[in-house]
Amino acid sequence: MPTPQTPYDAVLHAGRDIAKVDSALDAEMLGAALLGSVYAIAETDRASAVRDFVGGFLDHTARRRTAAARVLRAVFAALVPDAAGAARVTAAARGTDALPAWLGHLGKARLTDSCAYGDAYGDQTSYLAVFDYPDPDLGGPPHAVVILVDHNIGIVKDVFVGYPAERVLAEVHKAAETDELVWLEPVEPAAVRAGVAPYLEITDGLSELPDGGSLATDLALVTARLAVLPAPAPAPPPATPADPAQLVPAFLDSPHASELDRSTEDTKAALDFSIQLILDFARDAPDADPLRWSPAVVGLFLLDWVHRRAVLDEHDVAMLPRVVRAWAAWAAQRRGTPPAAAMSTDAAIETMTPEFVRLHGTGERRTAAARAMAQLLADGVDPANADAIDAWLRSQPVPPDPGAQPNGHRPH
Repeated sequence: MPTPQTPYDAVLHAGRDIAKVDSALDAEMLGAALLGSVYAIAETDRASAVRDFVGGFLDHTARRRTAAARVLRAVFAALVPDAAGAARVTAAARGTDALPAWLGHLGKARLTDSCAYGDAYGDQTSYLAVFDYPDPDLGGPPHAVVILVDHNIGIVKDVFVGYPAERVLAEVHKAAETDELVWLEPVEPAAVRAGVAPYLEITDGLSELPDGGSLATDLALVTARLAVLPAPAPAPPPATPADPAQLVPAFLDSPHASELDRSTEDTKAALDFSIQLILDFARDAPDADPLRWSPAVVGLFLLDWVHRRAVLDEHDVAMLPRVVRAWAAWAAQRRGTPPAAAMSTDAAIETMTPEFVRLHGTGERRTAAARAMAQLLADGVDPANADAIDAWLRSQPVPPDPGAQPNGHRPH
């Protein structure tokens, strides 16, 4: 066979056996996997890239009469119904006797159940929706669509389609029944769509997708299933973030903060600075919640964020893990976090503290701005004195121009 000449021909070749699968679900899963390659390599606005690709594919194959071309056109049109030309393909695909009997069942799956589950920390929420076909022999078996939302990084981290749906549901129920840190509750179908949509929009704009999982390969089918769910009601106004003016005094007056050292001006300053770092970190987080802590959040803060965003002295280094430990315990009590979850977070802080200290010592995760600030402080320059900073900057050696020639001239 000659080498495919266009991306459309390459996808058509990859899906050449699609007319031989046993059901509409199998065809939709294969079609989604093919479109997943488009989603994965798109550099920006991945959803639009898939939609544009399907529109181009339908136009490019409009005169193809092979079974593979006709079936793949129908599958893509069912998965991406808002692509240019999809409505005409869907209508033309009906009543085609020479094609698979399941062709008319594409896109006909209907919702039968929906729920959500997640961890007690609030790190992640998974939405699960079960679908079936009016004719399971041709459409395919009941199947579960699962979308994993990660609240720490604010994206859809993974999706997958699994069947039989009963087995997927049984595994979720077992996890919730046997693990006190897992919750499970029924949700309205519109809540599934509302809970996923904003995170999926952010995921579509990522320059790189999360490693592993089946995000790209299953997403076109998941998106098609989400599209048949009821549209959510207008979103309520976002919750007002906790007021630091109220949180900080409440924390400092709590038993959790009673053992934090405030005996000297240095320790008082380090305590205040540590609390401000916690509030700044929360403000940068997707949910902007300074009371939500977990082992994962602790890792993001102590082992990454603080090294990129702050310059610490020895008093800060000694104080910060202690303040985080006290704040996380106080926040867990205030939120009603299960004791086992609070204990896990506390243990994580203790475990991560040596690595936090090591990273401070090496400076390996500092940004260029943080490195410059650290050097400025080491040279005794007051960060609040603009004239002193300007003089310090003028005293720094000028780095060599990488584009200059040995004689000092730039190349023409």
